[in-house]
Amino acid sequence: MKPQAAKLAGQKQIPLRERLRPNRLTQFRDQLPRAAVPSFFTLMNLFSGFLAITQVHEGLYVYACYLIVLAGFFDLLDGIMARLSQGQSLFGVELDSLSDVVSFGVAPSYLVYAFALSQYGVLGVIVSALPAMCTAVRLARYNVAFDGRTKDYFSGLPAPVQAFAIVTFVFCASGNSWLVAPGVLEETALFPVVVVLAALMITNIAFDGTPKPSAAYVAEKPLVAAGYGVGIVLIIIFRETGLLVGLAAYVLTGIIRAIYRGIRVIMGRTSSEPPDANNR
Repeated sequence: MKPQAAKLAGQKQIPLRERLRPNRLTQFRDQLPRAAVPSFFTLMNLFSGFLAITQVHEGLYVYACYLIVLAGFFDLLDGIMARLSQGQSLFGVELDSLSDVVSFGVAPSYLVYAFALSQYGVLGVIVSALPAMCTAVRLARYNVAFDGRTKDYFSGLPAPVQAFAIVTFVFCASGNSWLVAPGVLEETALFPVVVVLAALMITNIAFDGTPKPSAAYVAEKPLVAAGYGVGIVLIIIFRETGLLVGLAAYVLTGIIRAIYRGIRVIMGRTSSEPPDANNR
């Protein structure tokens, strides 16, 4: 027997299955793109938006509202998972924007149309279409300006906030909230609310970015962190009414800050550009 053959014969033979298994796992792991995990949550966002549209079609407006909120939860998760898995990519950005147009644009538009504005004919159709159209414009602007960096401010009202504001108004109208007289919201307040929210999405007004639950964030922005904490407490205690108050405070804070910055620009004391603006 040759020395090389004797050496091989003396070694322990490893079954073929055991030798192939690690290679297969490694090959599958290498072929699985990092964007797959966040993309799954993005698709769940889109699926929730589609289900919301079906519920509006069935006349189940409250269920549609919950599904839009669920879409927002998945939208938050896909961003978190993209950062944790380092799976941020242009594909993910495009897919996320397309999903957001459905969940936070088309679904709220169909919701306000079926819930209240269909009785106003052509005017109701035009106003109802504004959330969908302005969401599409906003996200297209974001995709063009995207440079891969996460920033502290949103340039324009975020699309999910606009959708949640519409959802909250429908919640309050359906539940006869003490803030809204029955039969008043859908006939009078909903017109200007939809128009203003849609217009804010395509402005350059800076709104606070997504808060980071960390000690460093609280130390850096104690007032903002305290405001979010108060908002969470209001939502827990007063539910849809607390959410309505919290969203109104968020929107008004951005508008007031923009007016204050504009006055300072006119007086020549500061720049017109907010720091770290994010188009998303």
